Amino acid sequence: MDRLFNMDNKFFSMMGRAADLMILNIVFIICCLPIVTIGASLTALHYVTLKMVRNEESYIVKSFFKSFKQNFKQATIINIIMLLTAAVLFIDLRIARAGSGAMYKGLFSLFIAFALIYAMILLYIYPILSKFFNSVKNTFVNAFLMSVRHLPLTLLMLVISASPLLLMWLFAYVSYARFTSILIMLFILMGFSTLAYWKSKIFVKIFDNYIPKDENE
Repeated sequence: MDRLFNMDNKFFSMMGRAADLMILNIVFIICCLPIVTIGASLTALHYVTLKMVRNEESYIVKSFFKSFKQNFKQATIINIIMLLTAAVLFIDLRIARAGSGAMYKGLFSLFIAFALIYAMILLYIYPILSKFFNSVKNTFVNAFLMSVRHLPLTLLMLVISASPLLLMWLFAYVSYARFTSILIMLFILMGFSTLAYWKSKIFVKIFDNYIPKDENE
């Protein structure tokens, strides 16, 4: 009976972690609303989840805003660059897809390759910014190099990132509208933070390769 109500047992630990992820998710969404702050919010989100994976976090909201303020300038610059690049890629893909002939097909394939590289950099850049002090330029370079060097893990994390969309498409395809609605509600409650948390489990292993052992300890 004592074990059942022990706050250290797995059930209470899971419930506590779920509550932390819900709080983190709500704070993240609120801080993303101005759009221009999305970069700083993503950086702060990964700052907290990387600490959660290592069991180093103490106060979720306090840690979030610590990283948010500390990395705001660089994260905002990166965010603007990423948003502009995404807009250009989107327009190029639309133009290439609308055209006909071998040249347009070749351009479409080329832009798809660029879009994949973009997704790989987007996956890494904010976690790297949350963990390492560096210039904006070097943060981009490191995001690209790490994503290529750890390509199998990169592809796994891309699948994890796309999993909510894949599930919603699957439920919509088989006409399970109720499940789609539940999935959307769950995602709003804790989706972003949960995805970041599971990806952070992988990022911790990757980043350990670039952190001196004595600093890691």
